Amino acid sequence: MALSTIASLKALPPESRISSALHVQFVGLAERMGKDQRPFFEAKLADASGELMFRVWSDSAEYLKLRDLETGIFISVEAEFFQHPKFGLDAKHWQVSVLDEDARAALLLAGPLAEKQSSDFASIEALVDSMQETRLATVCRLFLEEHGERFRRTGAARVFHHARRGGLVEHVAQMMRDGEALCRSRPDLFRDLLLSGVLFHDSGKLWENCYDEAGFSMPYSEFGELLGHITIGVELVNSLWRKATEQPAFAESTNAQPSHDQLRMHLLHLIVSHHGELEFGSPVLPKTPEAVVLHYLDNIDAKLEMLAGAYATGNPLSARIVERVRPLNSNLVRPLRNATEMG
Repeated sequence: MALSTIASLKALPPESRISSALHVQFVGLAERMGKDQRPFFEAKLADASGELMFRVWSDSAEYLKLRDLETGIFISVEAEFFQHPKFGLDAKHWQVSVLDEDARAALLLAGPLAEKQSSDFASIEALVDSMQETRLATVCRLFLEEHGERFRRTGAARVFHHARRGGLVEHVAQMMRDGEALCRSRPDLFRDLLLSGVLFHDSGKLWENCYDEAGFSMPYSEFGELLGHITIGVELVNSLWRKATEQPAFAESTNAQPSHDQLRMHLLHLIVSHHGELEFGSPVLPKTPEAVVLHYLDNIDAKLEMLAGAYATGNPLSARIVERVRPLNSNLVRPLRNATEMG
C-alpha cells in the first residue's frame, strides 16, 4: 500500500478518497461524546509534515486498540482517507500497527522535508561564513555549533506558519536569502547585522517551540511560557557574546568601530523589535533600517507560507477562490502562473 504524509492527505481534493498507509507518531487521545451520545476518540497524530486530529468512533474495530496505545509510540495507519465536507480529512476502515525500529528511524530521519531542511541549514552556514564582520560571524558560528541540533528540530510557530519539526530552519534560511538579495540592491544596509538579526530573531523558540529529540510532539516548557522567545533570544545572544569575546576574533578587534557594545545593542534591538508593533509583543518599535527590514522579511515569509498552506488545504469556493483560512483576513484567489513556468 502506498505511503502518504499528513500534508499530502490534507491536500486531497474535496470529496476525494484514497486507500493509503500513514506512518506517524501517536501524540495523544481525548475521549469525546457525540450529539447522539455516541462516544468517540479524537486521536492526535503527527509526522514531519504536520499534525492531524482524527475522530475514531466507538463502533470502529480500532477504537479499543487506540485506547490502549502508549502516548508517543510510532504507528502505521492503513485506512481509506477522504475529505469530509464538514469535518475535513477523515478516515474509515482503520488498521493500526506499531512500527518497528527501522521504520521509526526512517520516519524521523527521512521525512518529506528532510532534504530541503538539510539544504536550508547548509544555506544558513554558508551565509554566516560569508560575513565580513568577524564579531557577528563569531557569535553566529557559536550559535550553530552549540545549538544547531536543537535548531534543526524547532518549529517556527505552533500553528500558523512553518509549524513543523525543522520549520524554523526553513523560515530563517528563506529570510536570510531574501535579506541577502535586498542588501545587494540596497548597499546602505548593514548586511552582516541584518543577517545576524534574522538568525537570532526567533532563536528563543528553541526553548518555546522545540520538538522532542525523537518525535513530532512539541511540548510546552515552563521556561518558554514564563519568558517568551524574545526575552530568551536576548539572554542567548548576551551569553554567546560573552563567550565570543574570549575568541581571537574579538581580541583582534578591540578598537574596531562600531564598538563591541554598540554592535551588540543593535543586534539585540533586531530581536526585541522584530514583531513590529507593541501590541504584537515587541517591547520597542523598529528604530533602525535593519530592524524595519527584518520585521518585513519575517512578515513576508510567514504570510507566503500561510498562503501556500491555504491554497493546498483550504475549502474551495470556486475554481480559483479559496475560503479564508485563519489568521489571514480574507478569501484568497489562486495566483497566476507566468509563461516560463507554464512552459
